[in-house]
Amino acid sequence: MARRRIPSYLVLGWLLLPTVMRAQSDYDRHILFDHSLTPERYFHSAGQISAPSELTLDRGRIPVDTVTFFTPPNALRLEWQSASQGYWEATVQVNRWRNRDPVFRGDTLFFWCFSAESLPARAFPRLRLQDRKGVISLPVELDSVIQSLPAGHWTQVRVPLRLFQAPAGVELDPHRLMALSFLQGAADEAGHTLLIDEIRMDGGERAVRRDNRAPAAPAGLEATGADRHIELTWQPSAGGGIERYVVYRSLDRVHYQPIGMQRGTVHRYADFLAAHEVRAWYKVTASGRDYRESPYSQPVSATTRRLKDDELLTMVQRAGFLYYWEGAHPVAGMALENIPGDDRIVATGASGFGILAVLVGVERGFVSREDAARRMLTIVEFLRRADRFHGVWPHFLDGGTGKVLPVFGPRDDGGDLVETAFLMQGLLAARQYFNGSSDLERRIVQIITALWEGVEWDWYRRDPAGDFLYWHWSPDHGWQLNHKLIGFNETLIAYVLAIASPTHGVPVSLYYSGWASLSDEAAGYRRGWGGTSDGERYVNSKTYYGIKLPVGVGRGGPLFFTHYSYLGLDPRALRDRYTNHFENNRAIARINYAYVESNPGRFAGYGDGAWGLTASDGPSGYRAHEPREGVDDGTITPTGALASFPYTPNESMAALRYFYGELGQRLWGIYGFRDAYNLTEDWVAPIYMGLNQAPIVVMIENYRSGLLWKLFMGNPEVRSAVERIGQASNRQVRSERSKK
Repeated sequence: MARRRIPSYLVLGWLLLPTVMRAQSDYDRHILFDHSLTPERYFHSAGQISAPSELTLDRGRIPVDTVTFFTPPNALRLEWQSASQGYWEATVQVNRWRNRDPVFRGDTLFFWCFSAESLPARAFPRLRLQDRKGVISLPVELDSVIQSLPAGHWTQVRVPLRLFQAPAGVELDPHRLMALSFLQGAADEAGHTLLIDEIRMDGGERAVRRDNRAPAAPAGLEATGADRHIELTWQPSAGGGIERYVVYRSLDRVHYQPIGMQRGTVHRYADFLAAHEVRAWYKVTASGRDYRESPYSQPVSATTRRLKDDELLTMVQRAGFLYYWEGAHPVAGMALENIPGDDRIVATGASGFGILAVLVGVERGFVSREDAARRMLTIVEFLRRADRFHGVWPHFLDGGTGKVLPVFGPRDDGGDLVETAFLMQGLLAARQYFNGSSDLERRIVQIITALWEGVEWDWYRRDPAGDFLYWHWSPDHGWQLNHKLIGFNETLIAYVLAIASPTHGVPVSLYYSGWASLSDEAAGYRRGWGGTSDGERYVNSKTYYGIKLPVGVGRGGPLFFTHYSYLGLDPRALRDRYTNHFENNRAIARINYAYVESNPGRFAGYGDGAWGLTASDGPSGYRAHEPREGVDDGTITPTGALASFPYTPNESMAALRYFYGELGQRLWGIYGFRDAYNLTEDWVAPIYMGLNQAPIVVMIENYRSGLLWKLFMGNPEVRSAVERIGQASNRQVRSERSKK
């Protein structure tokens, strides 16, 4: 069968690349499956077989068909033979990415089916649901909702949720769906193949209600060639009611095939062609709720071209910048925690990183200074009104209201000092940048200064004579989380800013009694999370892979330890009593690279430019991946290597070329590289993450021009604090040693 031989009015779906939209969460409350990010098998699936029945699985998962599909670029492929005394089942699981709360809406389960041969209803698999509490429904026979499946046609099956009944004594909640299973039906001893696509829950007939007119064609389509991909942009179709855009590509200017979809509020698409000097032609249509497509847009074409290293860096920076520009919350102007995700949640720390990325955007010509200043004013005005706790913002805010969102549990309902420090790092760099004479820029500086002076760093010392800063405080739960800030990790910037504060400062000695503490308590803390005594007293001095590590726990931990605090803080300028921070960070990055090259866990795809172990989404959820056996699970995070450009420029450039050139078909999207991947598990992150996109943009810029280091260090309070840390007396250090 040809790649696509169904009428265009049946086309439904959206782009491989998840993108921000204001109805994003609503979309995810309906869709269980629309495509697989990997072309061989669907990661979020599983199968069981009991002979003599047969079921085709690929490494224990449901295979994917990339030739015949209802929504491009693929569909699930069920191949089975049901025998008496045997059994099989194939399960599609909800993809529970970070901050997705899978509560589905509707009263009917829908999915599309295709069979090359006619399939009678008695040969259909049975269906079963499982909800979040683990309640499993009784199997549903499909002969009550479909009589037969005609050969060679996509047919939508509609199963009312009322047909799914729970066993006696328990209650099933199908709206909190976690898995849909296709089960062995009649034991007819015959081989069958059934393609399944676009599994969703919706409102019965309302899901297929037809409009009277087809949408208007998209206008203003443009195509721009990059190294191995072509980027498309267009104007929104007039008239509203657009559910999706359908992208068609031709390599001969004659035969067009649908290659992907985009949600109706997004007007950009990245088509990865995987080669240089490829010319492609494109058309785009708009599609309404009834799948009826508009006429084609005017065709455009572009050609990929080989980019020099400097051009590749700019390309990657621009893509990451767009996460914080196009993907920002429409009210707050701040960064969403992840895309896709809960589009209420703005992250304070990621927003600080995003502010730095926007400054890069101005310098690189991605956005005008005036537009960036307007966005900056939106952000600081929102922050001025948002919840604060002794001047400290919470980890997460509702982007519409500015109220705290306790995403990590009920006690996460107060101030978060570390996330506030990340945010303030960005704000102080912006204060230096927007130094013009316009009323707009003066207003930005005025508000940032007031916010900076309002942070009560000394309150988060808990006790006026305390030796540590504390991560959290809540008006309802006080210091119950009781998390002291002890390095070497990402919390350094909180100590630097607390020492620098002109209004609520702490003594420089707190750096050594807290962050660089030599106490038994600090040693126990480091030993607890690091799983080793190496570096438990802050100083390490051991050699790993021939590289000496001055300070840090074990092999240095995840790479974000060398990124988050140093996006603005220049590590070259900070020398404490034990190390120069730039040289120490370079050692950590080199050890990380050497560990991945040695690959003690024998994970697929390590080496040859693939490296970077740091915190990210992973096959088993969010983890702080690091070069340590038992913690390393084969997950590589592009920001790990790419945000290390100042420390390891050659190794980082090799990683960029590998991620883009070898894995770009899976990893590259409209916001740059996806959060992470794991070739051992054949898994790709479905999200982009606010904490990880900006460090790529920012640290590449620090490598290229030092821009953000210059801006942040240009604040006299910060410069003074860094100097005082380096000049702290030996008496203060000896005082800390006496606490051992």
